[in-house]
Amino acid sequence: METQIDFLQRLKPVTALKILAYLDDSADFIRASAVSRHWQNIVVSNGLSKQLCITRFPQLASITRVDEVSHDNSELSHNSVESEHRAYASLFRALKTFPQTFCIADPVSASSTDNYPQESIMHTLDPTDKIQHRSLYWSSTGSDDPETPETLIYKLTANLCVITEINLHPFQAYFQSDLPIYSSKSVRFRMGHPKSLNGLDHNFMEAQECADDKFIWTYTSPILPMAQENRLQKFKLPEPVVCIGGFLQIELLGRVQEQALDGKYYICLAHVQAIGRQLSPAFSVEFSEPSSGVSLKYDAVEFGLAMRNDSSGRDSSLSTSLLPVQPPS
Repeated sequence: METQIDFLQRLKPVTALKILAYLDDSADFIRASAVSRHWQNIVVSNGLSKQLCITRFPQLASITRVDEVSHDNSELSHNSVESEHRAYASLFRALKTFPQTFCIADPVSASSTDNYPQESIMHTLDPTDKIQHRSLYWSSTGSDDPETPETLIYKLTANLCVITEINLHPFQAYFQSDLPIYSSKSVRFRMGHPKSLNGLDHNFMEAQECADDKFIWTYTSPILPMAQENRLQKFKLPEPVVCIGGFLQIELLGRVQEQALDGKYYICLAHVQAIGRQLSPAFSVEFSEPSSGVSLKYDAVEFGLAMRNDSSGRDSSLSTSLLPVQPPS
């Protein structure tokens, strides 16, 4: 039998690390970890799966701790390089393969509302909402200044999502002469989390108050032009964005349409969508105060179920059983 040589063991550690760092998929790191304990030690001890996740999704750099759910005693395992490797390797797969879905759960606040509740932000989530055959919508208050911006805030379906596009449908007022369309000139999107765990114990919609100052926005998109057209307009983000915290702000910049009745400028939206991947219940985040630390919670059982149930995530050449359980020696 020919003598088999592990070429990585013949190289300097820094050279071996540089070679493995060229892998660009967590599945490759899992397979590499299964080659030998030496390879596994390089991948795990150097956090290559974590580095890959942060390189592709920079928002993940804010995570300060990883905890893995233990179903044996219903407690979280201690933060370790092994559990961190498992979590990030699985997270990368989830960010790429979990099915796309609608990710907005509830409206939180609008910077202004013209006639509450008839023209509330709550009407932007269901395009079939109608009263006496008239579609419902959100409307800002009127402004003499066409540059006056507006903001809408929504809670997402999970506190850890990856968002790929946001779609907006300006409202066309068929009941007004000339059938005006009340779009904004442009839009910008932000994602983030509440400043305080108790910062949202308030009904901002009913109070008609803006909640902008209750959040820390960890991502801000470029400014994107909006068309004055009666259609669902798709705004694909330059790169998929991991929303850590589960809140989306839509900033509507500039006004186009003047209302003939009062000579003021308005912005109105009929429908809002956020498209992306919901990562719970396999993954979630928790925020600690006052340190502002962010913990990633990873449930391997839920992740396995999600991968088996999602045909787009099936990969017969990859098994999560290859993830290391015991620390390499």
